Amino acid sequence: MESTNLIESFADFARQKSVDRPTMIRILEDVFRTMIRKKYKVDDNFDIIINADKGDLEIWRFREIVDDNSEDIWDHDKISLSEARKIEPDFEIGEEVAEEIKLEDFGRRAVMTARQTLIQKIKDLEKDNLFGKYKDLVGEIITGEVYQAMSREVLLIDAEGNELNLPKSEQIPKDRYRKGDTVRAIVHRVEMVNGNPKIILSRTSPVFLERLFENEVPEVFDGLITIRNVVREPGERAKVAVESYDDRIDPVGACVGMKGSRIHSIVRELQNENIDVINYTDNLELYIARALSPAKITSMKIDKGNGRVSVFLKPDQVSMAIGKGGHNIKLASKLVGYEIDVFRDIEELDVEEDVDLEEFADEIESWIIDELKRIGLDSAKSVLALTKDELVRRTDLEEETVEDLLKVLNQEFE
Repeated sequence: MESTNLIESFADFARQKSVDRPTMIRILEDVFRTMIRKKYKVDDNFDIIINADKGDLEIWRFREIVDDNSEDIWDHDKISLSEARKIEPDFEIGEEVAEEIKLEDFGRRAVMTARQTLIQKIKDLEKDNLFGKYKDLVGEIITGEVYQAMSREVLLIDAEGNELNLPKSEQIPKDRYRKGDTVRAIVHRVEMVNGNPKIILSRTSPVFLERLFENEVPEVFDGLITIRNVVREPGERAKVAVESYDDRIDPVGACVGMKGSRIHSIVRELQNENIDVINYTDNLELYIARALSPAKITSMKIDKGNGRVSVFLKPDQVSMAIGKGGHNIKLASKLVGYEIDVFRDIEELDVEEDVDLEEFADEIESWIIDELKRIGLDSAKSVLALTKDELVRRTDLEEETVEDLLKVLNQEFE
């Protein structure tokens, strides 16, 4: 292959891959210097001149002329007088010989290897550029098109045809995709797998919800409202704590929008995820009360040493505090950074007549008592206040177990 054809074909390939001219020249020179080192061991006395636009390549070897009997005659940058005069008859000792080396002199195999190396270097550069591009986009929303939906992951392509990966674990449970669908997600992480960049997206990350608020709420985007914390049960419920440094701005109202106009598009994007927006405060007690909304708390005890909070609510507020599937109390705990225990606030007259569940330990197995406490039931009357169907629905207890439980508790008050 002639040098002109080699340079031109490489330049065309590099331009298709959007490689800039300085990088293209650097890659060409690196490859040719590797060829030189393979043949001549060193390359420090060689000059390479490349004109990629015209496909020109010149390789020059420079050596100093020494006497035929000189001890330096075997140095890589020296040439004997007799050898030099074969190139030019009037050369003298001490002069420098500039000899052009043709690409053909390296042999056909070396030239073919060079061509393959050039293409591989461009592909490696393309991978590095892709890795660097998406590394800078981690935490940002991007849009991709589904080209293959599988059980464990969905493969997308971006506007430039790069492959993106949305694993099942990073999808909202209600997400369903078909080929050609447009998907929005954040760049979750980028990693190299067997030399290839793997771009992993997420729709379940709290950061995704945060970025959606930035897109929909100008005050958040402009920094007038700060999102202090985001916690999610993807597709089910989320809590977002917001704060404004401008007293004239209501952060919750701004995020929700007139008649929910701003938050509606976010809810729709997240498959109808129920989003609670609350005002952040440094007052821990008030923050916990807001985090448990819509439930109304009667009182609470905070144990900072153990990182636990005991909240007391009226019986009709307990189910709201716990929420469907326990999502509300779980998210509230994550939001405030404390483990929250819910207790019914029984009136004093009832307390005297009530019996703690622990007193039934000889008749009721401990795991059943623990399950009841998990949903805020710690006394006999608090359990009896609920119907059998309610207890089955809110606990992991079988119907037969609940019937036996109610029988034991009712006997106590007969």
